Amino acid sequence: MPKPTASVDRPVATSFDTSGLVGEWRDLLARHATTSCALEKELQGRHHIGLSEFETLDRLVEAGSDSCKMSDLANDIYLSQSALSRTVARLERDGLVDRTLCTEDRRAIFVCLTDKGRELHRQAAPTHREVLAETLGSPQV
Repeated sequence: MPKPTASVDRPVATSFDTSGLVGEWRDLLARHATTSCALEKELQGRHHIGLSEFETLDRLVEAGSDSCKMSDLANDIYLSQSALSRTVARLERDGLVDRTLCTEDRRAIFVCLTDKGRELHRQAAPTHREVLAETLGSPQV
């Protein structure tokens, strides 16, 4: 029987150490996945809104102003620029936000909460906080 040949000499892992940083990283990923899935399920089921859409509304409410630059929003949300653009487009389609161009800088786009968006956020925020408390074990806020 011919002996298999390797094109590149690489060390072969014989055991995996999942303690320390690797274990912490995997625990963090597991907590994130569990929490994200639970949030998505409850927000979608109770309020017909996805997690990305809720997070966008939440950040707009948190900003406390009538509008927020899309670029500033992108810095606060852990979505790619294109994913954020699609999220805002869905929110705009559903009448939850409006997008307007900046009059001083035509490259800048402002995102503004509508009354409908504020109301949906008001209704969905307790669900969001409840799921966070359940999945992360923190006291309800």
